[in-house]
Amino acid sequence: MAAAVKAKMIVDKSFRIAEVDKRIYGSFVEHLGRAVYGGIYEPTHSTSDESGFRNDVKELVKQLDVPIIRYPGGNFVSGYNWEDGVGPVATRPRQLELAWRTVEPNEVGTNEFFKWAKDVGSEVMMAVNLGTRGIDAARNLVEYCNHTGGSYWSDLRRSHGVEQPHKIKTWCLGNEMDGPWQIGHKTAEEYGRLAVESAKAMKLIDPDIELVSCGSSSSTMPTFPEWEATTLDHTYEVADYISLHQYYGNHDNDTANYLARSMDMDHFIHTVISTCDYIKAKKRSKKKMMLSFDEWNVWYHSNDADKKIDPWSVAPPQLEDIYNFEDALLVGSMLITFLRHADRVKMACLAQLVNVIAPIMTENNGKAWKQTIFYPYLHASRYGRGISLMPVVDSEKYDSKDFTDIPYLDSAVVYDEEGDALTVFAVNRHLSESLELTVDVRSFEGYRIIEHTVLEHDDLKATNSPAGEKVTPHNGGNAKLEDGIVKAHLGKASWNVIRLAKSH
Repeated sequence: MAAAVKAKMIVDKSFRIAEVDKRIYGSFVEHLGRAVYGGIYEPTHSTSDESGFRNDVKELVKQLDVPIIRYPGGNFVSGYNWEDGVGPVATRPRQLELAWRTVEPNEVGTNEFFKWAKDVGSEVMMAVNLGTRGIDAARNLVEYCNHTGGSYWSDLRRSHGVEQPHKIKTWCLGNEMDGPWQIGHKTAEEYGRLAVESAKAMKLIDPDIELVSCGSSSSTMPTFPEWEATTLDHTYEVADYISLHQYYGNHDNDTANYLARSMDMDHFIHTVISTCDYIKAKKRSKKKMMLSFDEWNVWYHSNDADKKIDPWSVAPPQLEDIYNFEDALLVGSMLITFLRHADRVKMACLAQLVNVIAPIMTENNGKAWKQTIFYPYLHASRYGRGISLMPVVDSEKYDSKDFTDIPYLDSAVVYDEEGDALTVFAVNRHLSESLELTVDVRSFEGYRIIEHTVLEHDDLKATNSPAGEKVTPHNGGNAKLEDGIVKAHLGKASWNVIRLAKSH
């Protein structure tokens, strides 16, 4: 038998990256496919509440402890008239939805979604339409949502039965405006001008809101990173964040290469930070631009099926990727990447939350169930809050088709100062060998191991389904702590969460 690959880490409580903003565990609900209708909302379902929202789905969302949810799009928002989704449901128009070529019944809109988000313990990240609309619609929506009363739009909200303002803090200035597929696609110059003027009007109504300027739709866009440089030239002083979007797939069935794609994400983040800091220097600004990675996930399984969907139906099954075990490993590595950039990545949204490239799936009038990717997201959200530490890592490496010097160990460490807890997140990327890990935690005196959770499966392509979950975590990990050194064997191709806490 071949010797296990080896990796060493030194973790010291003085080596801090930054406090983790809990909003990196955000998600996204777009009016797309069965995300809303048949996903979070299904009035005929046996578990539905008085507003038509599924309680079984709510319970799964609460398990994930999602702090912020982006809404209502996505590509959808660039053709959306928000006024169609407020007021008496019976009088709302059914509209042709051009981004995904469906019919939008507008049964769920701003007020219904805000109430649902409150029920699951989430804030709302609201996007405004800078595709077919602009400054006027954006400022009116802020007034409708956030102004107390005594004005046309705030009083209209009150007449709709919502007496208190929603006080939505975080707003996206459009969506993927660099993309030719976007309704109302703009050049960087056009978008920058519109975004800064919309931002000024929105902040005049509510100076306390924070704004996300549109970054590139992916790092492969031909305009990246020139798009960031040009748009930030306009929006740098009014925006608080710039957005990043990225999806990965394993079309060529090369798992070793696929599991290294988080290195591409790392490079994307570094490039955006460099571009932001260049504009900061150019403007002699004192402000540091933060990043909102508000769309990220694996997305490729459903591409062929989506080509066969007939247009102009209500809530067809679009983008319904069924995730396998190797997808969960990459999702784990992507979460680890955010933790290592906790100083600049302050928000992130797993796209999306229910049915559409999602950790949670539902059957219409049936059960809700957890996909493989549910688990790394759950573990990171639950245990990845506190101070992100900078471990010193020495790992054996490999090369793949697109990447060189890929560490077999992908890891991040979070220190919960208040709870006297330390969590090591670790992916073993080796497909056939276990990884012998040693972690020096001598700066954490009096700590003990409380749990070593593992997500593993012999079949990289194993999936979960309503009939049963083949891929679930177990607490049978073998981590041991002796004289300030953690020793663990991480199984081949596995996601590991090693939790330590102070003995009291």
